[in-house]
Amino acid sequence: MADAPVLQTSYDRPASLAQPRSPRIRSGFNFERTAWVFMRYSGVALVILTLGHLTVGLMIDEGVHRIDWAYVADRWQSPFWATWDILMLWLAMLHGANGVRTIIADYSRKDSTRFWLNSILLAATVLTLALGTYAIFGLAYDL
Repeated sequence: MADAPVLQTSYDRPASLAQPRSPRIRSGFNFERTAWVFMRYSGVALVILTLGHLTVGLMIDEGVHRIDWAYVADRWQSPFWATWDILMLWLAMLHGANGVRTIIADYSRKDSTRFWLNSILLAATVLTLALGTYAIFGLAYDL
């Protein structure tokens, strides 16, 4: 029985242990391993942060009926809650962007497509983090 034909272009071949998409690094910094570990720890941290956020916002005192612009602005005056919300924003955005980056690596076939999709993802991530950080710290502390 003959072997199946092997596709020759780099964007047509599937990833495998013998030919991974990201090269193995014997020593030094390994971005893919670091990203994998980040996804695990940030996921656990996001569950804790989100449950705390929802508990305080929806179950204590009057619940959802007290939430308005003044409540949010007053809450962000506290360094504790501003830090809580900024951690939630940064971890959620970086966690989600890393997940989308992995999907782009898995499903984009051409290197140019992968480059442009990753560039758009990076721009959207930076813009969202900058605007969110400004909204939480800049507006709360009149920066």
